[in-house]
Amino acid sequence: MRRWPAFLLAGVVGSAAAQAPDPYGSGRPAYNSNVEEDAPWQELDIDPPAFPKQEDLREFYVSAVATNKYFIDASTLAVGTDGVVRYVLVVRTSGGATNVSFEGMRCKDLSWKHYATGGSDSNWTKSRVTRSEWRLIENKPVNRHHAALSRDYFCPMGSAIRTADEGRNALRLGKHPNSL
Repeated sequence: MRRWPAFLLAGVVGSAAAQAPDPYGSGRPAYNSNVEEDAPWQELDIDPPAFPKQEDLREFYVSAVATNKYFIDASTLAVGTDGVVRYVLVVRTSGGATNVSFEGMRCKDLSWKHYATGGSDSNWTKSRVTRSEWRLIENKPVNRHHAALSRDYFCPMGSAIRTADEGRNALRLGKHPNSL
C-alpha cells in the first residue's frame, strides 16, 4: 500500500520532465522535438489569366436538371504551389447570358474563391473583398457546379489534382478516373 504514493509521485515528475523545455534553449517542449511544425498556409497572389477563347472551353456535366451550360477554359487550368486549383469558369444561361469568372478551389478544406469577373469587353474586374473570401463548397440543387467540379474533376477522393494536364484529362473523360 505504501508504494502507491511513490508511483504517483514518480509519474507526475516524469510527466513534467517530458514536457519541460529542452535544455538547449529553444523554448519548445522536448517531447516530439523531431517533428517539424507545419508552416501556416500562404495563398499565392495571382493575377487573372488571359480572357477565355471559345476553342479552349471544355463543357462539364453538373446535373440532369441543370439548365445552364458550364465550361472550364482548359488553357487557364493551373495547380499552384499553394495547393489551389485555379481556372476560368464560363456559364451560359438558358436565356443566352454568359458569365465569366476566374476562381480557385482548395480541395483540402473543400472551399472555393472568386478572384475576378470577366466583362463583355474581355477585361477582368477583381472581386470585392466580401466576394473574395473562401467559401465552403455545398452540394445544393441550385448552383451546384462547384460541388461537381470538386467531386468529379479537380478533387478526386478529397485530394487536389497534381497537374493541370490531370484536370484537362478529367474534363476530356467527363470524370476523373479516381472520383467516386
